[in-house]
This record gives sequence, C-alpha cells and structure tokens, in this order.
Amino acid sequence: MSFTFEIPKSDEIVHEIVGFIRVYKDGHCERLVGTNKLPAGIDSSTGVISKDVVISPETNLSARIYIPKTVTADQKLPVLIYIHGGGFIVESTMSSDYHPTLNYLTAGSNVITVSVDYRLGPENPVPAGYNDCWEAIHWVASHCTGGGPDPWLNNIGDFQKVFFAGDSAGANIVHSMGVRFGLDPIAGINLKGVLLLDPYFGGVVAIGSEREKGKEMKAFTDQFWNLANPSVTGLDDPLFNPEKDPRMSGVGCSRILLCVAELDSLRDRGLLYKEMMEKNGWPGKLEMLESKGEDHVFFLFDHTSENARILFDTICTFINHSC
Repeated sequence: MSFTFEIPKSDEIVHEIVGFIRVYKDGHCERLVGTNKLPAGIDSSTGVISKDVVISPETNLSARIYIPKTVTADQKLPVLIYIHGGGFIVESTMSSDYHPTLNYLTAGSNVITVSVDYRLGPENPVPAGYNDCWEAIHWVASHCTGGGPDPWLNNIGDFQKVFFAGDSAGANIVHSMGVRFGLDPIAGINLKGVLLLDPYFGGVVAIGSEREKGKEMKAFTDQFWNLANPSVTGLDDPLFNPEKDPRMSGVGCSRILLCVAELDSLRDRGLLYKEMMEKNGWPGKLEMLESKGEDHVFFLFDHTSENARILFDTICTFINHSC
C-alpha cells in the first residue's frame, strides 16, 4: 500500500499588491489578474489563426503565433514579436486581455505575430523575463533561411521586416531588446522598428506629475518593479530607468513608435524617454501618439473605441511605412 502526502501551502501573506498578486510565506504566488486563459485556434471575429509553440522546455518558455486569414501560400509577411505587459509579475499572452488584442492587431496590421510568454517574477526575478525574450528573438531568427522548427515562420515570415512591440512592462523589455540588438545584431533578421505602448519606466527621483498629485500612484506602480527585481539596484536600475543607461540610445533600428495615454500615471516617463533619446543622439526617427482622455493600456479592454481605432491604425501605418 502506498500513500500520497500533499504538503499544505502556507496561508500567511508576506507581500501583496492589491488587486494583482499575493505572495505567501512559502514562496507560492496567487495572481489575481490575467489568469483567465483562452485557447489558441481560429478567432471567429477576425479569422486569425493561432497556435502555441514551445521554445525552451528547460525554462518553460513558449510563444503563441498568429497569422491573418488572408495570407496565401506564396506570401511573405512582416514579423511582429510582441511582449505582453503586467508589471513583470502577472498576465500572459494567452489571457483574455491579450489573446483578443493580438488577434485584432494581427488582422489589422497583416503580420505574422509571435507573442512571447516569458517567465514572471517574483518566482523568476529580473532579468529572467528579459533573457527569455532575447532567447525568443533568437528562436524566431532561426527560421530566416527556412530551416527553423516552425513551418509558419519558415514559409510566411519576412525576416527583412521584423518589429519588436510591447505594452507597459512589455514595452520596457522591448526597449531593452532594441538596445541589445543594436549592440549584438542577430544574423538573418532586419529590425525595422520598435513599438512602445504605454511603457513602464521609473526611477528614484519623481518627475512631472509624480511630484504632486501622482505621489501615491508612483508608490503603487513602483511596487511591481521592486517585487520583480529584489536586487540592490532598485528603481534606478538601468533596465527600469533608461536615463541611467549610457547605452540607451543604442536601439538598433531606424524608427520608434512611442504611444502614451493622457491620463496614464506613466505618461511623463514616456515623454522623458522621448526627450532622452533625442538628447542622447539616437539617429533614427521617433514618432509619438498621445491618446487623449485615456488611461494605461486602455486598448486592451476596448478595441472598438475611437481612440483604440486610432492607435491600431497608427500601428498599422507605422509597420507598413517601415516596410
């Protein structure tokens, strides 16, 4: 006779970001958002087809790939590598926030999208998620000669037209990936542009609205970075505060699309990013869209609003004009 014993989980909470995550004494985490995951397949509203692929079994790194219904066998499409947000600690490319958005984005921009499902903190502290995304980009590049593990990328992907895109924490990672690519280009792919949607940057010293009415909100949003990155580098870690990174202007492409939302507490960080890129002599063209009357990543929750339509149209135009 054999017995199976289940070790009970601790119910003592040692850290909580209200509405997002609870961390328990024994190390396990209870996530309160992004847990409703949708399956890949054919999207009824856009016709986009998606599937899940494993990139690294060792780290459980995966991605969801999307192709538009209009693609033909002899057609090559730009490759959009997308990195989701969630403050480095919640969300997934499969969640009910991101999967519909990526269907919509893929159909509207006529691209093949590779959405990376990277490891989250605090179980996997920074820079684990950054390293996962860099590995995913290398995995995508392995298809550039048609000999990679995924037939969709082999047959449909145009690796001379590659874009990195992400929102919030994902936009933060996208900037970092752009810098890495500039310092260490990956053979076989041509990075045409990066898209930063409501990027999550920060720093020790408050700026703009953070100094007054935004003090409490800054303290709240800083929690996500501090939980994901428990090292001594803190809020002025160059990964979180690009102003502290002497390599900031090394983004390895000629175009950047920066999107900010008027009511977003992170708006001023986005504006500072633009200012610093120009000040540091980045030689490319940075375009900016500000969505009036909107808050952080509003487009995830309503794709049909007027401002969401403008944002998605701007993304489509940016990609098409870069190609």
